[in-house]
Amino acid sequence: MSPIHAYLTFDGNAAEAMRFYEKTLGGTMQMMMTVGEAPGTEQMPADAKRRIMHASLAYGDGMLMASDTMPGQTYEGMKGFGVALTLETVAEARRVFDAFAEGGTVSMPFDKTFWVEGFGMVTDRFGTPWLINGGKPLV
Repeated sequence: MSPIHAYLTFDGNAAEAMRFYEKTLGGTMQMMMTVGEAPGTEQMPADAKRRIMHASLAYGDGMLMASDTMPGQTYEGMKGFGVALTLETVAEARRVFDAFAEGGTVSMPFDKTFWVEGFGMVTDRFGTPWLINGGKPLV
């Protein structure tokens, strides 16, 4: 069975967000294609051609994928989900949490919980909600 991977939708800043995630998570960008690089998009407006049609970032055993909305699509933001991330150490989880919190909104400060050595919830500056676990499970 295939693992479940997150696919995020942005409103024109997918490239910036995915490069930030690549740097912060230490992943490797597998693909980042603009609309203008795709076949059959010659008639698209110039601003649409700069939008990301598809991006995929490999990190650990996971894959984070994304695209931008297309012209004429209404962007309603990211809501009703969170991207769960589990890191081996509390220090690594704290580092990632702090990077995501910069310019973002912390909804649960990073701290010890009853289930893991470190956990926090943050929505980063791109609007992606993260649930970050770090260290050894306690239950």
